[in-house]
Amino acid sequence: MKNIQVIDGALNCVYDIFAATEEEFALIFPSGQDIAFIDDVYAAAADAAALDKAFESLWTRRLAKAQAMGIHGLLFYGLDEKKRYYPSRRDEEAQNPDGSRLR
Repeated sequence: MKNIQVIDGALNCVYDIFAATEEEFALIFPSGQDIAFIDDVYAAAADAAALDKAFESLWTRRLAKAQAMGIHGLLFYGLDEKKRYYPSRRDEEAQNPDGSRLR
């Protein structure tokens, strides 16, 4: 299982973490990526029904943060303004507003 932290724009966002199977994770985060934006995930999906089913299962496996053994991916909802900081969709390659490497 791989852990996905969900980040949305709600004032009361609690940044929940969900446990994904390897197959579910691969549907959401292709090609070694660990950053995803929900609109991009669906735009790239070859099978939206399979993706819907994966999310239905994923939402049943919320983890308490204290029980999570790492975070393997970040899934953004409604925060398109963050896309520019993750052009490669890899957290370790995040960028500053001026385009320089964050890390």
